[in-house]
Amino acid sequence: MTSRDERVLRELLDAHGCTFAEEAGITLRDTPQPLYRLLVLAVLLSARIRGSVAVAAARELQRAGLRDPRRMAGSAWQERVDALGRGGYRRYDERTATLLGDGAELVLDRWGGDLRRLREEAGGQLPRLRRLLQEVPGLGPAGAGIFLREVQRVWPGVAPFLDPKALSGAERLGLPTRPEHLVKLAGDAEPAVLAAALVRAALDRRTAEECLRRAG
Repeated sequence: MTSRDERVLRELLDAHGCTFAEEAGITLRDTPQPLYRLLVLAVLLSARIRGSVAVAAARELQRAGLRDPRRMAGSAWQERVDALGRGGYRRYDERTATLLGDGAELVLDRWGGDLRRLREEAGGQLPRLRRLLQEVPGLGPAGAGIFLREVQRVWPGVAPFLDPKALSGAERLGLPTRPEHLVKLAGDAEPAVLAAALVRAALDRRTAEECLRRAG
């Protein structure tokens, strides 16, 4: 690790040190509603669609009042389709509307609408958390990683969590790809913020190139 690495990472964090939950207007807390809203965001981000569109769709679902699993499960399919469409999430709107309804039912039936019970069922073990999250319709390994990257802000037992997508961002920037090295390099930056910034570098080559240019 060199001063060059520190400069590159500092440039990245200064420009892109915002979690996807924050961008979607979710004030993350270890309480049922914010955790569920994060789960919905993870489902939306899992599709092959721009992150900005997924974030916009999450905001529209929230504006429609679909902020908890009970309201989501009780909503009409067309209501979900319309909210997703207003966010620009048109390519996957019908399929995702179904997934969100089915997922809400699962969260209610399996965990009583409270994802802290999922964490308890997993016994705080990361591999088990991954497996349980993938039982949610629309969440595969990548989607589970999205949720865990963000939730580590309020579930400290998960931290530090940097999944393959975040590590690919580090590789693009020429940074170390061992999570412990990146966390040390980031200093007092939260692991969730570090992960989100690295993912943005992975998703957008121009983001990485601009950080490298500014770092000199």
